[in-house]
Amino acid sequence: MADPLGLAGLGVTFKTMFTKPVTEQYPEERTPTAERYHGRHQLNRYADGLERCIGCELCAWACPADAIYVEGADNGDEPGQRFSPGERYGSVYQINYLRCIGCGLCIEACPTRALTMTGVYELADTERVDLIYDKDRLLAPLPAGAEAPPHAMRPGTTAGDYYRGEVDE
Repeated sequence: MADPLGLAGLGVTFKTMFTKPVTEQYPEERTPTAERYHGRHQLNRYADGLERCIGCELCAWACPADAIYVEGADNGDEPGQRFSPGERYGSVYQINYLRCIGCGLCIEACPTRALTMTGVYELADTERVDLIYDKDRLLAPLPAGAEAPPHAMRPGTTAGDYYRGEVDE
């Protein structure tokens, strides 16, 4: 039978009228994001500070929104001129967050796990140009005791040792 007076709706109103409101204290108290949340990207490093990105451009090819731009370059011939353990590294790396849809296909395409997504979700800015993140804003901080690239690989190691995860602290 229909409720011609709308008493069912009034019941909901009265029930919620006397409950305590839920107030979030953002930005002072930030709630943690879900473990699988896709936030801002991060370019990872090895334990000795070398970059994981080998400039293969697979992330850019996988991006359906064309938000990633990568230029690969060759590492130097001398041992102290290496940015990554392989033959190449990403000399230019940009992500345009005006285009990024947060799908994570770039993460799946990366063969060295150089690119991951963090839980950082605050990507608002006042200027559009500031939402194009360059390599310096995307790189993970140096691990404790690591040297900033370019530098040589650890003595006695090969690029394969890095890729297999045998180079750690």
